Amino acid sequence: MALRSRHTSHSQASIITLYDTHVQHGYSAQSWAPNIWRIRFILNYKQLPYKTVWVEFADVETTLRSIGAPPSVIRSDGRSVYSLPVLIDPTNTPYTPVILSNTNNISEYLESRYPSPAVFPAGSRALQSLFAHYIQEVFAKPLLPIMVPISHQQLSDRSQRHLRNNPSSLSAAYNPQGYSSSNPLPLGPQREQAWLAVKEQFDFIDTIMAKNVGDGDGIVIMGREVSYADFVLCSILLWIVHIAPQDWARVRNWNGGRWERLWERCKPYMQEH
Repeated sequence: MALRSRHTSHSQASIITLYDTHVQHGYSAQSWAPNIWRIRFILNYKQLPYKTVWVEFADVETTLRSIGAPPSVIRSDGRSVYSLPVLIDPTNTPYTPVILSNTNNISEYLESRYPSPAVFPAGSRALQSLFAHYIQEVFAKPLLPIMVPISHQQLSDRSQRHLRNNPSSLSAAYNPQGYSSSNPLPLGPQREQAWLAVKEQFDFIDTIMAKNVGDGDGIVIMGREVSYADFVLCSILLWIVHIAPQDWARVRNWNGGRWERLWERCKPYMQEH
Protein backbone atom coordinates (compact mmCIF):
# COMPACT_ATOMS: atom_id res chain seq x y z
CA MET A 1 0.00 0.00 0.00
CA ALA A 2 1.55 3.29 -1.12
CA LEU A 3 1.08 5.57 1.87
CA ARG A 4 3.43 8.37 2.77
CA SER A 5 3.22 11.00 5.46
CA ARG A 6 4.55 14.55 5.43
CA HIS A 7 5.38 15.40 9.03
CA THR A 8 5.46 18.59 11.02
CA SER A 9 7.41 19.36 14.19
CA HIS A 10 4.32 18.93 16.39
CA SER A 11 3.43 15.75 18.25
CA GLN A 12 2.11 13.48 15.51
CA ALA A 13 -0.47 11.74 17.69
CA SER A 14 -2.28 14.90 18.70
CA ILE A 15 -2.68 16.93 15.50
CA ILE A 16 -5.08 16.83 12.60
CA THR A 17 -4.35 14.43 9.75
CA LEU A 18 -5.40 15.20 6.18
CA TYR A 19 -5.59 12.33 3.67
CA ASP A 20 -4.70 13.59 0.20
CA THR A 21 -3.53 12.45 -3.22
CA HIS A 22 -0.51 13.92 -4.99
CA VAL A 23 1.57 14.32 -8.09
CA GLN A 24 5.32 13.90 -7.97
CA HIS A 25 7.34 17.00 -8.87
CA GLY A 26 11.02 16.13 -8.64
CA TYR A 27 11.66 14.60 -5.23
CA SER A 28 8.62 16.11 -3.54
CA ALA A 29 4.94 15.19 -3.49
CA GLN A 30 2.61 18.04 -4.35
CA SER A 31 -1.04 18.51 -3.45
CA TRP A 32 -3.12 19.58 -6.44
CA ALA A 33 -6.75 18.41 -6.19
CA PRO A 34 -9.09 21.42 -5.85
CA ASN A 35 -11.58 19.90 -3.39
CA ILE A 36 -8.72 18.95 -1.08
CA TRP A 37 -7.07 22.35 -1.41
CA ARG A 38 -10.26 23.88 -0.01
CA ILE A 39 -9.51 22.05 3.23
CA ARG A 40 -5.81 22.99 3.19
CA PHE A 41 -6.75 26.64 2.80
CA ILE A 42 -9.04 26.47 5.85
CA LEU A 43 -6.43 24.67 7.97
CA ASN A 44 -3.75 27.18 6.99
CA TYR A 45 -6.00 30.20 7.43
CA LYS A 46 -6.97 29.07 10.92
CA GLN A 47 -3.32 28.19 11.65
CA LEU A 48 -4.21 24.66 12.72
CA PRO A 49 -1.24 22.25 12.93
CA TYR A 50 -1.74 19.21 10.70
CA LYS A 51 0.07 16.49 8.82
CA THR A 52 -0.60 14.94 5.43
CA VAL A 53 -0.91 11.27 4.55
CA TRP A 54 -0.59 10.69 0.81
CA VAL A 55 -2.75 7.94 -0.67
CA GLU A 56 -2.55 6.40 -4.14
CA PHE A 57 -5.87 6.20 -5.99
CA ALA A 58 -5.60 2.41 -6.01
CA ASP A 59 -5.49 2.43 -2.20
CA VAL A 60 -8.20 4.98 -1.39
CA GLU A 61 -11.05 2.64 -0.48
CA THR A 62 -8.87 0.14 1.41
CA THR A 63 -7.11 2.89 3.34
CA LEU A 64 -10.24 4.80 4.27
CA ARG A 65 -12.08 1.68 5.37
CA SER A 66 -9.08 0.70 7.52
CA ILE A 67 -9.20 3.97 9.49
CA GLY A 68 -12.97 3.86 9.92
CA ALA A 69 -13.72 6.79 7.61
CA PRO A 70 -17.35 7.15 6.52
CA PRO A 71 -18.09 6.91 2.79
CA SER A 72 -18.18 10.25 1.04
CA VAL A 73 -21.28 9.21 -0.94
CA ILE A 74 -23.82 6.40 -0.78
CA ARG A 75 -25.21 5.72 -4.24
CA SER A 76 -28.87 5.07 -5.00
CA ASP A 77 -28.10 1.35 -5.29
CA GLY A 78 -26.76 1.41 -1.73
CA ARG A 79 -23.09 1.14 -2.72
CA SER A 80 -20.66 3.14 -0.58
CA VAL A 81 -18.15 5.34 -2.41
CA TYR A 82 -14.91 6.32 -0.69
CA SER A 83 -12.99 9.36 -1.89
CA LEU A 84 -10.61 12.03 -0.68
CA PRO A 85 -10.32 14.26 1.26
CA VAL A 86 -10.64 12.65 4.67
CA LEU A 87 -9.73 14.43 7.90
CA ILE A 88 -8.99 12.99 11.35
CA ASP A 89 -9.06 15.35 14.32
CA PRO A 90 -7.84 13.84 17.63
CA THR A 91 -7.19 17.15 19.35
CA ASN A 92 -10.27 17.10 21.59
CA THR A 93 -10.76 13.36 22.12
CA PRO A 94 -7.57 11.49 21.14
CA TYR A 95 -9.01 8.06 21.96
CA THR A 96 -12.11 8.62 19.84
CA PRO A 97 -11.00 11.08 17.16
CA VAL A 98 -13.41 12.77 14.80
CA ILE A 99 -13.14 11.18 11.34
CA LEU A 100 -14.82 13.01 8.45
CA SER A 101 -15.11 12.61 4.70
CA ASN A 102 -16.59 14.89 2.03
CA THR A 103 -15.23 18.40 1.49
CA ASN A 104 -18.45 20.12 2.57
CA ASN A 105 -18.73 18.14 5.81
CA ILE A 106 -15.09 18.81 6.69
CA SER A 107 -15.40 22.54 5.94
CA GLU A 108 -18.47 22.86 8.15
CA TYR A 109 -16.81 20.93 10.96
CA LEU A 110 -13.62 23.02 10.94
CA GLU A 111 -15.60 26.25 11.02
CA SER A 112 -17.76 25.04 13.93
CA ARG A 113 -14.92 23.48 15.92
CA TYR A 114 -12.41 26.29 15.28
CA PRO A 115 -14.55 29.40 14.67
CA SER A 116 -11.80 32.02 14.71
CA PRO A 117 -10.74 33.35 12.32
CA ALA A 118 -13.95 32.66 10.43
CA VAL A 119 -14.06 31.57 6.81
CA PHE A 120 -17.84 32.01 6.91
CA PRO A 121 -18.44 35.51 8.33
CA ALA A 122 -21.75 35.88 10.15
CA GLY A 123 -24.72 35.56 7.85
CA SER A 124 -22.71 34.48 4.81
CA ARG A 125 -22.76 30.68 5.05
CA ALA A 126 -25.75 30.08 2.77
CA LEU A 127 -24.57 32.43 0.04
CA GLN A 128 -20.99 31.17 0.19
CA SER A 129 -22.22 27.57 0.00
CA LEU A 130 -24.28 28.46 -3.06
CA PHE A 131 -21.23 30.12 -4.64
CA ALA A 132 -19.11 27.03 -3.91
CA HIS A 133 -21.75 24.82 -5.52
CA TYR A 134 -21.77 27.03 -8.62
CA ILE A 135 -17.97 26.92 -8.91
CA GLN A 136 -17.90 23.13 -8.66
CA GLU A 137 -20.91 22.28 -10.82
CA VAL A 138 -20.94 25.06 -13.44
CA PHE A 139 -17.78 27.18 -13.46
CA ALA A 140 -15.37 24.20 -13.47
CA LYS A 141 -17.29 22.12 -16.01
CA PRO A 142 -15.56 23.50 -19.16
CA LEU A 143 -12.19 22.85 -17.52
CA LEU A 144 -12.77 19.11 -17.18
CA PRO A 145 -12.00 18.10 -20.81
CA ILE A 146 -8.64 19.86 -20.44
CA MET A 147 -7.65 19.32 -16.84
CA VAL A 148 -8.81 15.76 -16.13
CA PRO A 149 -6.67 14.10 -18.87
CA ILE A 150 -3.63 16.25 -17.94
CA SER A 151 -4.09 15.40 -14.26
CA HIS A 152 -4.32 11.70 -15.11
CA GLN A 153 -1.02 11.89 -17.04
CA GLN A 154 0.83 13.30 -14.03
CA LEU A 155 -0.25 10.63 -11.54
CA SER A 156 1.98 7.68 -10.74
CA ASP A 157 1.98 4.76 -13.18
CA ARG A 158 0.17 2.67 -10.57
CA SER A 159 -2.62 5.21 -10.15
CA GLN A 160 -2.95 5.61 -13.92
CA ARG A 161 -3.33 1.85 -14.36
CA HIS A 162 -5.91 1.75 -11.59
CA LEU A 163 -7.99 4.53 -13.14
CA ARG A 164 -7.86 2.92 -16.57
CA ASN A 165 -9.19 -0.31 -15.08
CA ASN A 166 -11.60 1.37 -12.66
CA PRO A 167 -12.84 4.57 -14.31
CA SER A 168 -15.69 4.89 -11.79
CA SER A 169 -13.18 5.26 -8.94
CA LEU A 170 -12.08 8.72 -10.00
CA SER A 171 -12.03 10.71 -6.80
CA ALA A 172 -14.42 13.53 -6.07
CA ALA A 173 -11.23 15.28 -5.03
CA TYR A 174 -10.91 16.70 -8.53
CA ASN A 175 -13.60 15.24 -10.77
CA PRO A 176 -16.98 15.45 -9.01
CA GLN A 177 -18.89 15.26 -12.29
CA GLY A 178 -17.35 11.94 -13.30
CA TYR A 179 -15.58 13.11 -16.48
CA SER A 180 -13.57 10.17 -17.81
CA SER A 181 -9.79 10.53 -17.69
CA SER A 182 -9.61 8.24 -20.73
CA ASN A 183 -11.20 10.90 -22.91
CA PRO A 184 -8.51 12.36 -25.21
CA LEU A 185 -7.03 15.74 -24.40
CA PRO A 186 -8.21 18.28 -27.01
CA LEU A 187 -5.34 19.46 -29.20
CA GLY A 188 -4.69 22.35 -31.56
CA PRO A 189 -7.81 24.33 -32.50
CA GLN A 190 -9.99 22.09 -30.32
CA ARG A 191 -7.86 22.93 -27.29
CA GLU A 192 -8.12 26.64 -28.00
CA GLN A 193 -11.88 26.30 -28.39
CA ALA A 194 -12.04 24.52 -25.05
CA TRP A 195 -10.15 27.37 -23.39
CA LEU A 196 -12.59 29.88 -24.91
CA ALA A 197 -15.41 28.03 -23.12
CA VAL A 198 -13.39 28.22 -19.90
CA LYS A 199 -12.84 31.95 -20.38
CA GLU A 200 -16.60 32.54 -20.67
CA GLN A 201 -16.98 31.28 -17.10
CA PHE A 202 -14.09 33.41 -15.86
CA ASP A 203 -15.61 36.44 -17.60
CA PHE A 204 -18.92 35.87 -15.84
CA ILE A 205 -17.35 35.56 -12.39
CA ASP A 206 -15.28 38.66 -13.15
CA THR A 207 -18.47 40.70 -13.68
CA ILE A 208 -19.86 39.42 -10.38
CA MET A 209 -16.71 40.16 -8.39
CA ALA A 210 -16.42 43.63 -9.95
CA LYS A 211 -19.63 44.57 -8.13
CA ASN A 212 -17.55 44.77 -4.93
CA VAL A 213 -15.56 47.73 -6.25
CA GLY A 214 -16.52 50.73 -4.14
CA ASP A 215 -17.64 48.92 -1.01
CA GLY A 216 -14.81 46.39 -1.17
CA ASP A 217 -11.40 45.97 -2.75
CA GLY A 218 -12.75 44.30 -5.88
CA ILE A 219 -10.46 41.32 -5.41
CA VAL A 220 -12.15 39.03 -2.89
CA ILE A 221 -15.73 37.78 -2.78
CA MET A 222 -16.80 39.14 0.61
CA GLY A 223 -15.50 42.67 0.08
CA ARG A 224 -12.17 43.09 1.87
CA GLU A 225 -11.24 39.89 3.73
CA VAL A 226 -10.63 36.45 2.24
CA SER A 227 -13.30 33.85 2.93
CA TYR A 228 -14.26 30.31 1.99
CA ALA A 229 -15.59 31.47 -1.38
CA ASP A 230 -12.15 32.84 -2.32
CA PHE A 231 -10.52 29.58 -1.28
CA VAL A 232 -12.97 27.60 -3.44
CA LEU A 233 -12.15 29.74 -6.46
CA CYS A 234 -8.41 29.83 -5.77
CA SER A 235 -8.39 26.03 -5.47
CA ILE A 236 -9.29 25.93 -9.16
CA LEU A 237 -6.44 28.33 -9.92
CA LEU A 238 -4.07 26.08 -7.98
CA TRP A 239 -5.21 23.10 -10.03
CA ILE A 240 -4.25 24.96 -13.20
CA VAL A 241 -0.94 26.21 -11.78
CA HIS A 242 0.20 22.80 -10.53
CA ILE A 243 -1.04 20.63 -13.39
CA ALA A 244 -0.99 22.94 -16.44
CA PRO A 245 1.44 25.78 -15.63
CA GLN A 246 1.75 26.70 -19.30
CA ASP A 247 -1.96 27.52 -19.31
CA TRP A 248 -1.76 29.55 -16.12
CA ALA A 249 0.26 32.01 -18.23
CA ARG A 250 -2.93 32.82 -20.13
CA VAL A 251 -5.40 32.65 -17.24
CA ARG A 252 -3.40 34.96 -14.97
CA ASN A 253 -3.77 37.80 -17.45
CA TRP A 254 -7.48 37.42 -18.15
CA ASN A 255 -9.87 40.09 -16.89
CA GLY A 256 -7.19 42.68 -16.28
CA GLY A 257 -5.07 40.39 -14.11
CA ARG A 258 -7.87 39.74 -11.60
CA TRP A 259 -6.92 36.06 -11.12
CA GLU A 260 -3.29 36.79 -10.37
CA ARG A 261 -4.40 39.38 -7.80
CA LEU A 262 -6.71 36.81 -6.19
CA TRP A 263 -3.85 34.31 -6.21
CA GLU A 264 -1.63 36.79 -4.38
CA ARG A 265 -4.32 37.45 -1.75
CA CYS A 266 -4.64 33.71 -1.06
CA LYS A 267 -0.92 32.93 -1.34
CA PRO A 268 -0.21 33.30 2.43
CA TYR A 269 -2.49 30.28 3.00
CA MET A 270 -0.93 27.93 0.41
CA GLN A 271 1.47 26.10 2.73
CA GLU A 272 1.66 22.32 2.46
CA HIS A 273 2.33 20.25 5.59
